[in-house]
Amino acid sequence: MGLISNGTTIFDNGAMASGFGGSMVLVSSATASSSASIEFTLGDYKEYKLFLVNMHPATDSANLEMNFSTDNGSNYNVTKTTTFFEAEHAENDSGSGLAYNSASDIAQGTGFQRIAGNVGGDADQCCNGIIHIFNPSSTTFVKHFTSRISNTRSDNAEFDIYIAGYANTTSALTNIKFQMSSGDIDDGKILMFGIN
Repeated sequence: MGLISNGTTIFDNGAMASGFGGSMVLVSSATASSSASIEFTLGDYKEYKLFLVNMHPATDSANLEMNFSTDNGSNYNVTKTTTFFEAEHAENDSGSGLAYNSASDIAQGTGFQRIAGNVGGDADQCCNGIIHIFNPSSTTFVKHFTSRISNTRSDNAEFDIYIAGYANTTSALTNIKFQMSSGDIDDGKILMFGIN
């Protein structure tokens, strides 16, 4: 099965057609249903692109978080340095802003990186976004990643969140894990594509 737009094939059997920036292949996908976490195994692609769709917490105001493993998922505690900034606008137009959020970055820490905060638990609240991981199988260089998330928070405000950073290890990253800071991932889907 393929995706054709205006007579041009864009996807064919899960792979992106040539001429669209390289070979982009759907590697794996997972759908949450009251799931404690979602984990993916990383391989030898030069870049991974993960699409997060309608990630909804079971607990109101939970943070969506991610971390990496270098030991096939036994531990998710890779040292990271990140930067975090966000734009916001309240639903009732009571406030807006653009700011660096130093409380959400990591400076050579091993904890989970918050990628969306205070995600709303109402039926119409969730977060969506794209995460890029560059050359995770390298055993020479640190592993860079970026994230951009659209987040509807529990206080009825929309946040546009930008994160960039690196996993400070020369060991290959073998896995990535997503979880909520409290409670389960009630609903949502993550699609992981590999790009060479």
